[in-house]
Amino acid sequence: MLDKIRVAIIGAGPAGLGAAIEFQKLPFVDLKIYDQARALREIGTGISIQKNTWRMLDVMGASKNINPNEIFRPADGHALQHRNGRTGELLLTIEQNDGPPEHFHARAFRSVLQKALLSNVDKSRLRLASRLERVVGTPTKTLQLHFQDGHVDEVDLLVGADGVRSVVRSFAFPDHKIAYTGRTAYRGLVPTEKILSIPNFPDAVTFWHGPSDWVYTCNLNGGIYEITVNANESADVARVSWGEQATLEEFRRPWKEFAPIIQEVLNKVTDVQKFALFAGPRLDSVVSRGSIALIGDASHPLSGAFGAGAGFALEDAFALAKSVAWARSRGYQLGDALDLYDQVRSPHYQSMVSWKLKAYHKVGNFSFDEGVAHTVRNKWSRQHKWLFDYDVQAVWKEAAALEDSKRRHKRSVELGAHL
Repeated sequence: MLDKIRVAIIGAGPAGLGAAIEFQKLPFVDLKIYDQARALREIGTGISIQKNTWRMLDVMGASKNINPNEIFRPADGHALQHRNGRTGELLLTIEQNDGPPEHFHARAFRSVLQKALLSNVDKSRLRLASRLERVVGTPTKTLQLHFQDGHVDEVDLLVGADGVRSVVRSFAFPDHKIAYTGRTAYRGLVPTEKILSIPNFPDAVTFWHGPSDWVYTCNLNGGIYEITVNANESADVARVSWGEQATLEEFRRPWKEFAPIIQEVLNKVTDVQKFALFAGPRLDSVVSRGSIALIGDASHPLSGAFGAGAGFALEDAFALAKSVAWARSRGYQLGDALDLYDQVRSPHYQSMVSWKLKAYHKVGNFSFDEGVAHTVRNKWSRQHKWLFDYDVQAVWKEAAALEDSKRRHKRSVELGAHL
């Protein structure tokens, strides 16, 4: 009988929990999930659940754990509105007219998604208060994991689901660096009745655009409205990527040219956290050493993920576990599984980065309204639809079939050479 594969997942956010659900399905895997938090709780505020995210939640049996009363969908069924932040003019509405309604875009607290996934995870495999400090290779090609509390584990496969500041990525790719992008997000939560008491305020998922900065307003249900602003800032002070308390002056400062309705919205906010945005260059590969795989933000350290970061993370988790099962069923090595995973996900992230560079490109000197029109036309009119329509199940199946075909051909050639 073949030995079990010892798998450690670092991080219990959507990426790590999704991977845990998929690896639990594999009887030959001895699984542990580590997270540095003492208790799993919400970090940040709202999260988008896009079409591709819903498909993965269905696969993982977690969509049934989401109460429809805990998510927000606009009454008219649209996914997103884009408005001129100075005039309030509606410039673009992204409609939803394909696919089942249960897969329509929704907004919710991050904890709603986390709880839905956590409900399907074997809690006995989860070890909290476990901060990974270093990874050490061994002569047998296994990996030793050393945690801050002195705990040591030895594994065959290390899954880095530990976010944009990934310790696992730092070990796998020591030359890869991330840095502050010069942009910071500020987020505040306001009782819904205070926002909807503003005359003519649209109860929608809305970007209010400036030429380069924006204000985002969205109902999260449960009596809470999310207000997020995103702006360029100087890079001359130390910054962290998790939430810090911010002043109201910092929060309101960039929006002097915006419409009175936005000024009124911002004045409703009394408590603000700021999140400095960090990013790094695209990784050429999301696997390393034949024993490390990166998923979620650890695998694509970008600033923002088109409102689909959770979906990308769950797609990673699905493709990785399927690749490990594929290799095991054929008697292949773990490295073969990671190569297949890399063949599926790295090209997708390359396409995503290339598209982003093209769509976000800005040229010329614009007035406020010209800059807004250019941004909406070039960045948003494309609707990111190809990302949300991406079917990782079909892509993985095609990649596995192609790899099987290549290996059969290689064996046939080798057999012919010996005749």
